[in-house]
Amino acid sequence: MARLKTHYDKVVRPKLKQEFSYKNDLQVPRIEKIVINMGVGDAVADSKKIQAAVSELTLIAGQKPVTTKARKSIATYKLREGMSIGTKVTLRRERMYEFLDRLVNIVLPRLRDFHGVSNKAFDRQGNYSFGFVDQSVFPELTFEETTTAHGLQVVFTIKAQKPEDARALLMKFGMPFEKENK
Repeated sequence: MARLKTHYDKVVRPKLKQEFSYKNDLQVPRIEKIVINMGVGDAVADSKKIQAAVSELTLIAGQKPVTTKARKSIATYKLREGMSIGTKVTLRRERMYEFLDRLVNIVLPRLRDFHGVSNKAFDRQGNYSFGFVDQSVFPELTFEETTTAHGLQVVFTIKAQKPEDARALLMKFGMPFEKENK
């Protein structure tokens, strides 16, 4: 079992249940899935770039991603309907907690000039998303493997009643939010 899964079951869930005075365990916020998305705009000109992005995302996530296709043609970008323009992977259960563990404890501390992730990236349902400019901060990738820098977006789908509950959940997992200046 993943380390953060046992941490959630034994520490985080009871604390949140007490903190927000929930009557039922199912009311306590929980992470349902993590979606990692990598858009590859250069894939229009060079189809090998999408294969490189797929292999890099496979190493980062630990499972094979699916390629995303263009829904409609856009002549300005020389894009045709059905062309591969990105890749994404959905993590659940054990792999989700293992990725979250690596993200919080290894990847985010490695970022240069990092002051925390944004407090404002929650939507109304409590889902949280943020992005990386460069995927080379992940320890699974070596410098030689990363041929080009692709943007990377991470979306946490959280089952919570309010965004404040979701933020409390992520803070209990050790997500470093930036300090608010008052």
